[in-house]
Amino acid sequence: MRVRVESVAMRGLAVAATVLALVRPCAAVPPRFFVEGPGTLAVENAHTGERAAVVYRRADGTYDPDALARLAHVFRSPDGRETPLALRLVEVLGRLQALSATRPLVLMSGYRSPEYNAGLRAQGRQVAGGSLHTEGLAADLAFPRGELFGLWLRVRALGCCGAGYYAREGFLHVDVGRPRFWEAATSRVDENLSAGNARLFARTEFDRYATGEPIAVALHALTAPPVRIARTATLLPERGAPVSVTLEGDAADGCLPAEATGTVFRIPAAPASGRARLVLRTCAPRLERTPETVESNPIEVR
Repeated sequence: MRVRVESVAMRGLAVAATVLALVRPCAAVPPRFFVEGPGTLAVENAHTGERAAVVYRRADGTYDPDALARLAHVFRSPDGRETPLALRLVEVLGRLQALSATRPLVLMSGYRSPEYNAGLRAQGRQVAGGSLHTEGLAADLAFPRGELFGLWLRVRALGCCGAGYYAREGFLHVDVGRPRFWEAATSRVDENLSAGNARLFARTEFDRYATGEPIAVALHALTAPPVRIARTATLLPERGAPVSVTLEGDAADGCLPAEATGTVFRIPAAPASGRARLVLRTCAPRLERTPETVESNPIEVR
């Protein structure tokens, strides 16, 4: 089994290409994510006053590119730059809206361009150096204070996401990185925990796949490029023996480059494995705090 890899200099272009691939017409499919919303989302940008109320997922399970583009515009960085939002984040926000009485969701901070984020840090603002806001993977959302704590607990219970509770400021941070949770006093933002690739992780574009269907998986929180990934990866099923897959691409030493965060690797035919995790192995020499292995979210191959 072979897998094709894309090394991208501009992460936004890679994500945009992925989104276009996801919205192609196809037959109705089971839910593609373990955590999904109802397919609708209404958001208001607290700073610009702009709103988007969209049906982002069609009845056949495909995604509407115009609706996603409207959301990306409302979520754009304060310096005017835009990036496509991760479908996984859109679905989690759809679920959050379904759990909440708030309509529309009030967006305090969505996408932040790397340049804008670096500027905030230079001003001494409490933002993470490798913030998932810079990859279209996070949102800060204001809620009535009486609703805030209960919603935080419900997001935590989903087991899918990062969930930050900022009681004094009146908002929740939600991201689609590793499942974890914190309060303002325990966020440790000033420690820049993702520096040196210490929090490198992988995310597939969907959670559920059919046997033989292609899978795309992206590296995130890559803060010290480049990282090299071994061509041989492993699917670790919850039941049964590990399954080896081979990343497609020319690499004389058996390793493929990831030059920037958001680099996408592709598996053209998923093996039957049930519920599993994809494990990528990084190649030596490893810069700074780069881990030896990088795991994806759980997936299910039917």
